[in-house]
Amino acid sequence: MDFANLAAQLNAGVILPEGIVVITLLLVLIIDLIAGKKSAQTISYVAIGGLLAAIVALYFQWDAANPIAFFGEFNGDTLSVAFRGIIALSTVSTILMSIRYVQQSGTSLAEFIGILLTATLGGMFLSGATELVTIFISLETLSISSYLMTGYMKRDPRSNEAALKYLLIGAASSAVFLYGVSLLYGLSGGQTQLSAIAQGVAELESGQSLGLLIALVFAIAGIAFKISAVPFHQWTPDVYEGSPT
Repeated sequence: MDFANLAAQLNAGVILPEGIVVITLLLVLIIDLIAGKKSAQTISYVAIGGLLAAIVALYFQWDAANPIAFFGEFNGDTLSVAFRGIIALSTVSTILMSIRYVQQSGTSLAEFIGILLTATLGGMFLSGATELVTIFISLETLSISSYLMTGYMKRDPRSNEAALKYLLIGAASSAVFLYGVSLLYGLSGGQTQLSAIAQGVAELESGQSLGLLIALVFAIAGIAFKISAVPFHQWTPDVYEGSPT
């Protein structure tokens, strides 16, 4: 495979908005290392500016002619663009509402924004992922960042308790989800692409329907725990009550 064909199949321009967020994250960390707490206002401006630039990049990707990237592992279609834009806008709103609270708490604003941008990256990649490994890594990036933000107020016992509960429930749900997708991987004949899994599952014999049902139950239950869907929402009140708000 020559370089031109490789570049065409990678189609890395599809993840330009995520690349902008990565650069913004690095700038936030570098500015904090150089200027320290005096750079709090600058850091917030840089983060918001980077996210707005990512939203502009998403706007120009709307209804793109070739939205498939990285050998089919990422799909930047209009639905993906819409969800990625919503996530970026939500992050901008969160930063604007959190600046004064984080500064009054005496914790580092740069670290908070860094964790928040990492969660944003996880959510944006998850919105376009079409492959099991990419889905799992994106989901865990989002989840781990959420655990850190839940326990961000280290001196608050309620925040620590909420973070521990969230971590334990999140780890259990990740294990359940991973078990379900590993069963799907085996039943589909070793495929990780969602389209290939759907095709492989459609060709299963009737005697394997029980295994498929178990795989789907585990995968859906793992996701349901993550998003606090009924009846897997019992952990939500304690975690929300103890989280920094």
